[in-house]
Amino acid sequence: MGIPLGIAGGGLGTVVLIVLALFFGVDPGAILQGGGGQPAVERPADTPSASPAADPVRDFVSVVLADTEDTWKELFRRMNREYREPKLVLFSGSVQSACGMAGAAVGPFYCPGDNKLYLDLAFFRALRDRFRAPGDFAQAYVIAHEVGHHVQFLLGGLREKGSNEASVRRELQADCFSGIWAHHADASRQILEAGDVEEALGAAAAVGDDRLQRQSAGRVAPETFTHGSSEQRVRWFKRGLTSGNLRDCDTFSAARL
Repeated sequence: MGIPLGIAGGGLGTVVLIVLALFFGVDPGAILQGGGGQPAVERPADTPSASPAADPVRDFVSVVLADTEDTWKELFRRMNREYREPKLVLFSGSVQSACGMAGAAVGPFYCPGDNKLYLDLAFFRALRDRFRAPGDFAQAYVIAHEVGHHVQFLLGGLREKGSNEASVRRELQADCFSGIWAHHADASRQILEAGDVEEALGAAAAVGDDRLQRQSAGRVAPETFTHGSSEQRVRWFKRGLTSGNLRDCDTFSAARL
């Protein structure tokens, strides 16, 4: 199966940024036109360096990514497969990837062309300092969702772009995979605290296509969905969280999303 050299899951960051744009009175169209130890972290040459001690958001991202690696390594081991860790690229403003040039408006994304997860830390600072609603575990959900696309790639299930329906099934599976990470990470390391699940569910609901369309256009057009409705995103995350079983995340064979 051919793997497209396109951004996977970038839309998640985009739709969250649309929410931010609406919240602060910015034209969403301007955004859409914008172009086991510590995880491997790269910085593009034009990204200002910063001391990890002075950057708690960077630390948080690295810790969450490292935890997803612990979880998926163990799950792949049980399947007699090897989990190859994605590299984390931190950037500011814009970045060149194997999937092309991407700006901050794209938000966090996974590129199957180079197996790298790209994060602009300003995105997480905006969620934390300005939008406030998501919380730390909501940010962890976003990271785990992008790692979910890497898991899809490794399992041979990162499907071609195709139709809007195929995109919805791909994104909902990444939501389910993020729930699987939370299930196993909590079972082995007790990572969940009071309110964490609610934060993740709130983030999943906030980036549902129906909610975003209603906020931006005042109406909902299900035929144009690319990520799934709020109800679908919440349901598939909860399915992974409750089950912890990859077989229960087969959105591509599901009769009902």
